[in-house]
Amino acid sequence: MIPVWRLRAAFARRLSDMYGMEVPAYTTLLEVSAQVNDEVISKGGDTGGLGGIERVTAERHGAIRVGTAREMRQAAQVFAALGMEPVGFYDLREAAASAVPVVSTAFRPIEAEELERNPFRVFTSMLTTADRRFFDAGLEARLESFLGRRELFPPELLDLAARAEREQGLDEAAAEQFLTLAVAAFELSSQPVDRAWYAELERISAVAADIGGVTSTHINHLTPRVLDIDELYRRMADRGITMIDRIQGPPRWDGPDVLLRQTSFRALAEPRRFREPDGSVAAGSLRVRFGEVEARGIALTRSGRALYDELIGEPAEVWAGRFPRTEHQLAVQDKAFFRYEPVAGRPGDGRRPPEDLAGLLDGGWVSAHPIVYEDFLPASAAGIFQSNLTDEGTRDTTATGAHYDQQWLSGVLERPVHDPFDLYAAQQDSSLRQARRALGLSKDTS
Repeated sequence: MIPVWRLRAAFARRLSDMYGMEVPAYTTLLEVSAQVNDEVISKGGDTGGLGGIERVTAERHGAIRVGTAREMRQAAQVFAALGMEPVGFYDLREAAASAVPVVSTAFRPIEAEELERNPFRVFTSMLTTADRRFFDAGLEARLESFLGRRELFPPELLDLAARAEREQGLDEAAAEQFLTLAVAAFELSSQPVDRAWYAELERISAVAADIGGVTSTHINHLTPRVLDIDELYRRMADRGITMIDRIQGPPRWDGPDVLLRQTSFRALAEPRRFREPDGSVAAGSLRVRFGEVEARGIALTRSGRALYDELIGEPAEVWAGRFPRTEHQLAVQDKAFFRYEPVAGRPGDGRRPPEDLAGLLDGGWVSAHPIVYEDFLPASAAGIFQSNLTDEGTRDTTATGAHYDQQWLSGVLERPVHDPFDLYAAQQDSSLRQARRALGLSKDTS
């Protein structure tokens, strides 16, 4: 029996191999990321306690786009077979100045041990066809009809996925078939694109056209993790690969790395075949897929995230003046999440450990280990999407936008959508309770 985490690791590797064949610049991105990571480690640097180098090297996140609630639910079933659950709700309609009519979630492992084994994530976006700012009633009906006729995930794949989720793994033959079908579901299709239909959607949003203008889905980008994203950005540019204008997320500074910094090379023109209005097929190209790379930091608490949101767009000097400058400050001010452990071999002097966290840290009774931020930033995701669009698209600001939220998405998926803050808090609180018990403290001040 091959357990779900091994299915997940194998799927991530095969998807990466497939995407490298489809987008050669992605292979260059992997090479440069590996070089930068090796040099950081060889010069005495480390991962900042945010996972071992083996994890960082293997780490990937993918991104796909689907069109309907049914497709989103089927995608959730495929990822459930890999031990990946929906975490977070992201509304990119409000996060981007350009027309990006999608809402999203991230499918990923949620248990610490599963993340350590393989932290593969897939950021999955769904078209908001009911939003009248982008789609009038007539276009919504035509879109829904078009999307209703396509099949992204074949029945055999969905059956195997349900079996893997139910049995927490698959036998070797079934696992091979599942992986083959799952990777194929995300390959770029060779089917001709209806040029007129694609162009109609593209006038509204290039993202809408990429989702609703084709008969399949595909990996939109696949993202490695790097330990020095600024150095990677320079090296990619030196190789003649056009990068987007900037690195999204927190600025580079001399304090702790927090949340997520992302950048990408610009979407490349890929050859595609188009079906013309007269029925003929002609060669052409589309620019929809790009190469993203990320540097991950410490997960922030709600108050830490609120402070971060206040500082978005501020220069590093302002950031340095207002944001905690050390991990210790982040911990005692409850601005970030940590895993706490009792300090082994601490010299005893007969004193009872203090009850408060600050006292436990200051006295050397417990050590704090940062918890990796496993999720995404709406503004950064929208910034990456927007930076890779050739046109801003259109939106009717006089129309009322349709309401989508986390509760709605849970209903669509027929599964709970986890709140990422709750997941981090549970991990931190569990570790602190265990540390306090080991120190003989019963009062729980977490």
